[in-house]
Amino acid sequence: MYILIPMDSEDLQEACITKVNDVKVWAQLLVQEGKVAQMKHNSDWSAFEDRSEAVVVMDDNEYVWPFMEQNMMVLVAHTQRSIDDIVEAFIFRELNELAY
Repeated sequence: MYILIPMDSEDLQEACITKVNDVKVWAQLLVQEGKVAQMKHNSDWSAFEDRSEAVVVMDDNEYVWPFMEQNMMVLVAHTQRSIDDIVEAFIFRELNELAY
C-alpha cells in the first residue's frame, strides 16, 4: 500500500510530519509485509508515478478534500511524528481515521 505523508524536510530520515499547508516535501512510502519496501519524495503530492491509497495528516482540522476526491483514506497521526513511528502505528492500526 502506498502512503503519502507531508514532511518538514527533504532528509526523510530526520524529517517530521507537518501540516499540509506547511509541507516542504511529500514522502510516499510503499508498505508491504509490515515494512517499508520503497520510499520516494516529491514537492508535489500528485506528481508521484504510483497512486497513493492513504494520506497521513497531523490532526483532524487539516484541509484534506483534494485527497478525499482521489478516494484516498485519510489517517491522523495525533502523536506520531517521524516516518518510523508513523509506519509502526500504521502497521499496528494505531492511526485514527479522520473524524468528519
